[in-house]
Amino acid sequence: MSKNFYITTPIYYPSAKPHMGHAYSSIIADFFARFKRIDGFNVHFLTGTDEHGLKIQRAAEKNNIDPLKFCDEISQTFKNLSKKLNLTNTDFIRTTEKRHKDSVQFIWKELEKNDDIYLSKYSGWYSVSDEAFYNEDEIEEDNGIKIASVSKSPVEWMDEESFFFRLSKWEKPLLEFYKNNPDFIQPESRKNEVISFVENGLKDLSVSRKSFSWGIKVPNNDDHVIYVWLDALTNYISALNYPNKNDELFKRFWPASIHLIGKDILRFHAIYWPAFLLAAKIELPKKVYGHGWILSGDEKMSKSKGNILDPIEIVDKYGIDPLRYYLVKEVSFGNDGNISQKRLEDCINSDLANNYGNLCQRTVSFVLKNCDKKVPETINFKDEDMKILNKFSINIENIRSQIDKQNINYYINFIVDSLFDANKYFNDQEPWKKKDDQTRLNTIIYTTLEIIRKISFMLYPIIPETSLKALNIFNIKEDDIIFSTISNHEYLKPGLEIKSINILFKKIEKEND
Repeated sequence: MSKNFYITTPIYYPSAKPHMGHAYSSIIADFFARFKRIDGFNVHFLTGTDEHGLKIQRAAEKNNIDPLKFCDEISQTFKNLSKKLNLTNTDFIRTTEKRHKDSVQFIWKELEKNDDIYLSKYSGWYSVSDEAFYNEDEIEEDNGIKIASVSKSPVEWMDEESFFFRLSKWEKPLLEFYKNNPDFIQPESRKNEVISFVENGLKDLSVSRKSFSWGIKVPNNDDHVIYVWLDALTNYISALNYPNKNDELFKRFWPASIHLIGKDILRFHAIYWPAFLLAAKIELPKKVYGHGWILSGDEKMSKSKGNILDPIEIVDKYGIDPLRYYLVKEVSFGNDGNISQKRLEDCINSDLANNYGNLCQRTVSFVLKNCDKKVPETINFKDEDMKILNKFSINIENIRSQIDKQNINYYINFIVDSLFDANKYFNDQEPWKKKDDQTRLNTIIYTTLEIIRKISFMLYPIIPETSLKALNIFNIKEDDIIFSTISNHEYLKPGLEIKSINILFKKIEKEND
């Protein structure tokens, strides 16, 4: 039976310049997608751009450009970012595509048919920046300006005719669903936050706007456009060709394995989206994971605050793999993460250059000089060899389990510990002193080469380009990377020619060094 895995990132509002938050969500999603592939899963990985709403319309007007042309240009920057970050997304959806519009209008009709939509009047606070409605108790004042308490975005009073979704009707069904599916919202702190919000009572949700035109029209009513979040969230199924539930993509990949999102859009994904799906009689996704923010100092990185680290500039200066590794290792997944250029450079020097790069280079150099440039033959494992090798086979199921819990911290810590153990093993065993005992020398080198292979297999989802450079010493290609083989301690064939290796990571010279 085939194993399927469907992971999504949020589809991003096409701001003029992608920031580190975009990069973080995308890189983490790519990590899971790559890991699941090497573990034998069929993977569908979706990203894209959210291109409707008043925010887009105003931005286009400000630039004196047609909204669709504006989206065409800006959306391309996110496609370029996907390549820059070395993402393996299998689809990139735009909410201006016909397949998406058809899905949104169909789900609207389903909600209408099931008596979950009615026409009334909306009066209340609305944030154009967040494309979100806020209750009175979620508003505060800052220098005379009304802002949303959580996002700190300005809000304005809206008073217009609107279609409403009967969100209040789904309060008890949602709470029942959360109770019966305790892993649906993760991490635990986010789940508690959502449950508390729903328990305080849900009000019906305005799901159309009449004061602007840039959006998907309400079926049979051109005066209204569909609320951008009902529109945008539907991308997760429009990308699978909904409403055709017999489509191969839909049958294979829905319900989604995980929606990976930033915590600031948790309410939309963990309350509104499940309610829409319940009302439309569509199965709910298996999990919504709300990760933390990327911080600069104590503040969330944002364009308005001018504290953005540009991921493209970082990649151009240091390379994509160092950024990917740094974000996976230094940001405790699920929590907010404070990043800096100095810590990135420290990470490159200590983990990547000293630990991984140095282990690969010194081992290969020794093989080329002392083992006839080949994987050694005539090996005889001792307890000290099996101890370090067995760490991988003993933990393989636990690693899988931790990945399914999105415990990236466990995964990266396992790799870092294994690199430390490998370097210590090589130093302690002193193969350069075993030249009068060829079998022992061969065994030490074979063991070290096997550990390099295992660690490189595990590093592939994080630093794919560099791990493949390391694996090239064994002539191992991308398609050869199979996670389950890290438990095989005799994967490498004796006599296999070992290729030379270039420096994997150049150390960053510090000004005060």
